[in-house]
Amino acid sequence: MFSWLGTDDRRKKDPEVFQTVSDGLKKLYKTKLLPLEEHYKFHEFHSPALEDADFDNKPMVLLVGQYSTGKTSFIRYLLEQDFPGMRIGPEPTTDSFIAVMHGDTEGLIPGNALVVDPKKPFRKLNAFGNAFLNRFVCAQLPNPVLESISVIDTPGILSGEKQRISRGYDFAAVLEWFAERVDRIILLFDAHKLDISDEFSEVIKALKNHEDKIRVVLNKADQIETQQLMRVYGALMWSLGKIVNTPEVIRVYIGSFWSHPLLIPDNRKLFEAEEQDLFKDIQSLPRNAALRKLNDLIKRARLAKVHAYIISSLKKEMPSVFGKEGKKKELINSLGEIYSRIEREHQISPGDFPNLKKMQEQLNAHDLNKFQPLKIKLLDSVDDMLAHDIAGLMVLVRQEETNRPQQVVKGGAFDGTLNGPFGHGYGEGAGEGIDEAEWVVARDKPMYDEIFYTLSPVNGKVTGANAKKEMVKSKLPNTVLGKIWKLADIDKDGMLDDEEFALANHLIKVKLEGHELPTDLPGHLIPPSKRKITAE
Repeated sequence: MFSWLGTDDRRKKDPEVFQTVSDGLKKLYKTKLLPLEEHYKFHEFHSPALEDADFDNKPMVLLVGQYSTGKTSFIRYLLEQDFPGMRIGPEPTTDSFIAVMHGDTEGLIPGNALVVDPKKPFRKLNAFGNAFLNRFVCAQLPNPVLESISVIDTPGILSGEKQRISRGYDFAAVLEWFAERVDRIILLFDAHKLDISDEFSEVIKALKNHEDKIRVVLNKADQIETQQLMRVYGALMWSLGKIVNTPEVIRVYIGSFWSHPLLIPDNRKLFEAEEQDLFKDIQSLPRNAALRKLNDLIKRARLAKVHAYIISSLKKEMPSVFGKEGKKKELINSLGEIYSRIEREHQISPGDFPNLKKMQEQLNAHDLNKFQPLKIKLLDSVDDMLAHDIAGLMVLVRQEETNRPQQVVKGGAFDGTLNGPFGHGYGEGAGEGIDEAEWVVARDKPMYDEIFYTLSPVNGKVTGANAKKEMVKSKLPNTVLGKIWKLADIDKDGMLDDEEFALANHLIKVKLEGHELPTDLPGHLIPPSKRKITAE
């Protein structure tokens, strides 16, 4: 009797088992979250329903910026290849959204054909109408970079008089749709044009709740002097601080992302380091794609729950017969109070609620009497997903990452500095002397030998205690000096001979000059007399 109660309890406690993260996300969405979204008209207020392609597609990078900030040139720089539909110029040249994706042959697919292709994650863009679809194309081409990621080029955001001309579709809403589905959003700024137009400001605000995906590139930085660059960087951070309402500072990459010679090469090393950091960030996207999709599903589920509470609260307050219109206006005007009440009753964070003003505008177009009352079973199903099933998927995410550790973006500009003398930091720091026949430490060894013989060596070696007295004069922390000792004590006898002592001092110099220490001692730094030991 009542055996079904136990079965239901077991079902809640035991999370579902999935073969892949992608399959798990699809099933959880369709069986647990989608019913809640449909019941409370979530898709009419926030975001269209997700499809299989949204879970299966490659990581996407969205480029956003005012015209002539170098968005299209940036893509050309990454791919090291022109793509169909590409136009570059100082005036607003890119007037369309271009999805640059991998394909066996080069070609353009127009927007209307793109939104009926079930294999592409763009079907729901159909809702933005012909005005948008006529300005949306997919450029396909065979390129190794695009085997791992896709890139979305956007029209240049207008300024001045141009921004008053209507585009014929809701530009900010389209960007918001993409922001929900992409893995990285790169905002590009021109070092010469830092003014943030009204349209750009509106766009950045539309990216709210996706701050974790945003990176900023200060492009064309080679065209200004160092002192000016510092001022421009400060001005950019100040401008962004007024628009992006987060206490954290957004990561800004400074550089010149095109294949032309640097106009002012003073900051070449800075640009190289920044480029490497940005490339590492983009290269990590395939590895973290499953985790990003999981994170976005959790965010969507939290918003859907809050939306259900809002809709059901409005339904509860509506009269069944008389005074419907008056009550509707009253409820919409007091929506802020309804938010506060839901926040208190259900212990929901204020950050999970949708934008108040936007929600009020949308509610005006709906008949509140047609809304549904609170259905606890649907909410329990989503809570069960968040509490149990997501935890199981997290384990699966880690397993997939372990099984495919080499999942990084390759080809194009990503391979340009991978090997050879133009790799980042090649021939610098611990890499100095890598191509030389002579041991690089030998240059300064006479100076180090003078110090070595003042430390009372016994049988040609100084003890750890005596070596420490000299090494701490560098003022480096003990953790760093300990690592240097491990690298320099090649025969692991707890003492240093003259070559090992010289090597230790060379590594101290490398660290004091601002370079990182190697994890393992490179072959060219091993003293010639010790190379047989390490070979064994």
